[in-house]
Amino acid sequence: MDRRVLFATLILLAGGATGVGVALFAFVGVDDATTETTVVWESEPAAGDDGSGAAVATVDGDPLLLRPAVENGSRVVRATVAGGDETTWTVPISGPDAERGGGDANGSDGDPSGVSGLTTGTLGGDPVAALTTAPGELVVVDAADGTERFAVDIGGPGGLRPAIGDLTGDGTPEVAAVGTDGSVRVVDGEGDSVTEASLSGDIDRRPLVVEPDAEAGERGGIAVMTTTGDPATVHLLDETGEARWTTTPNVNPYSWNAADSRDGSVLVLGGTSGNIEAVETGDGSDRYEVGLQDLPVEVGDADPGTVYVGGSGSVWAVDLLDGEVVWKQQYGASTRINEPGVGDTDGDGELAPVVVNRAGEVLAMTQRGKVTARGGPDAVVYGGPLFADVTGDGGDEVIVVADDGTAIAADT
Repeated sequence: MDRRVLFATLILLAGGATGVGVALFAFVGVDDATTETTVVWESEPAAGDDGSGAAVATVDGDPLLLRPAVENGSRVVRATVAGGDETTWTVPISGPDAERGGGDANGSDGDPSGVSGLTTGTLGGDPVAALTTAPGELVVVDAADGTERFAVDIGGPGGLRPAIGDLTGDGTPEVAAVGTDGSVRVVDGEGDSVTEASLSGDIDRRPLVVEPDAEAGERGGIAVMTTTGDPATVHLLDETGEARWTTTPNVNPYSWNAADSRDGSVLVLGGTSGNIEAVETGDGSDRYEVGLQDLPVEVGDADPGTVYVGGSGSVWAVDLLDGEVVWKQQYGASTRINEPGVGDTDGDGELAPVVVNRAGEVLAMTQRGKVTARGGPDAVVYGGPLFADVTGDGGDEVIVVADDGTAIAADT
C-alpha cells in the first residue's frame, strides 16, 4: 500500500463562513492494488456536440447510445448499438444549425451546438429521447427507430436539456422544457399541452421534475431556476403552472439536481464557490449549506440517502439528510471532475458512484468510497459517465464520450 492511501478522520471547516456546516468525514485514498479499467469498445466519432449531450436508451433489452451530431451540414440525432459498429438510425432535427449560448445545461464548457443534450425516458411504455432546439422546439423521437413522436413550440429560444418524469403521480410521465427567456412548457406523452408558464428572468439551467411521493403526502412539481434575484431564484411550479413556492438560494448556482433523502425530496445546488445547498421541495426552505472547496462543484446523481459531488480533483459523498460529508476521494491532481453518476458496474444490483474527469480518467467506487477501478481513455471529456451492459455480462460498463463524439466503453 503506497503513501497515497490515507484513512483519517478530518474536520472540514466548510468555507469558514457563518451558517455553513461543519462536516466530519473520512478521507479515502487510492490504493496501488486498484484494478485498471479495460477498454472493451470504441465508436466512430460523431461531430457536432462536445460529448456532453449523449444519452443511453434501452430498446428490447439492448442498449443504444444516442448522440447529437452534424451530418452533411445538418443537425441529426444518431443511434448506435452500444458495443457494436451498427448505426441503427439517424434522424434529422429541423431548424438552423445555430449556436445555443451558455454551454451545456449543467454548466459544462465546450463547443456549442444547435440542439440541447439528450434526455431519455419512457412515454406510453415506449423508450424515447427528447431535446430542445436553439430556435425553440421540443422534439421527442422514439428510441427504437428515430421516428418523430412530436415536435412542439416551447414559447421561447431553446437549447436546454428537457426533463422526463411523472409530474402528477398518475403513472404517466410528462416532458418538461424551458426557454432561455423564461418560458416553461410541459406536455404529455402525445405532445398535448399540460402546463404553460412564463417566468421573469432568463433561464440557463435545465428544468427538474420532482415526482410526488403519495405515501409521504408530498406533491410533485417542476423546478425551474431563473436569473432573477441575487444570485438566482428557484421556482417550484405545480401541474397547472402556478408557483408552489419561490426562494433565493444562498449559493451562486453552478449545477443542480433533485434527489430523495430519508426525510423527503430535496433540490441540491452546487455553487461557484464550492459550497452545496439543499432546498426542501415541500416548501422551499433551506435544509443545509456545506462548503466543500473554493472552486465550482458539479452535483451529480444520488443513491438512497447520498448525493455525489465532483469538484477540482475531488469527489464527495454527502448525506442528503444533514449535509454530513460521508467521505471524500481525491484523484487526478486538480483536474476538474464532471458530474458523478451511479451504475451497477459489478452486476450485483447495487448502484455505486463512478466519476470521470476532464482528462478522461475514470474512477469507480463502492458506496463507501473505496476505489474499485481507475483508468480510461486519454481524451477531453465534458460529460459525466454513461452506463450500459456492453459485454453482456450482466453488469454495466462505463461509457465515456469524448469531445469529438467518440464513445469509449470501459470495463471496471
